[in-house]
Amino acid sequence: MLLLRCSSWANMIPLPSNGKKYNQGIYSPRHPEKYVGKQPIRYLSSWELKFFRWCDYINPNVLEWASESVVIPYINPIDGKAHRYYTDGVLAIREGTGVSKYVIEIKPLKQLSPPVPGKRKKQSTIMHENVQFITNNAKWDAAKKWCDEKGYKFLILTEKELGIE
Repeated sequence: MLLLRCSSWANMIPLPSNGKKYNQGIYSPRHPEKYVGKQPIRYLSSWELKFFRWCDYINPNVLEWASESVVIPYINPIDGKAHRYYTDGVLAIREGTGVSKYVIEIKPLKQLSPPVPGKRKKQSTIMHENVQFITNNAKWDAAKKWCDEKGYKFLILTEKELGIE
């Protein structure tokens, strides 16, 4: 498993404080010239929406970005079959005197560690969390290898980097 922390990702932008939740929807960029992915731009969570806004208009160093445009093949150790991993995002950002390219995954921090059985958790919940953890790690291992081969960095953003605590 790979978790990279980068201080420039912290506190990207505040989420709406009016109690309105953004579970999923279509994003309309303010700077469509920066978006290089497939259309329409779909977000599946308020965390993805926050990341899209940050890429689109909050950080002027973001040169290009896309959502779910990088597809990485991986073998799921649970079923032994080949699957396709659609990463949450990809971006090119000016850092120092150069440009860095990132493949982005957005996940809750608790999903980066093995699940902890609890007294109140059902056996089916524990089983599901373990399968999810094993599958995610297979995806992330494949993503890291893909990124190394293509000159990208793999970055997992959690609520800490997104400023959602």
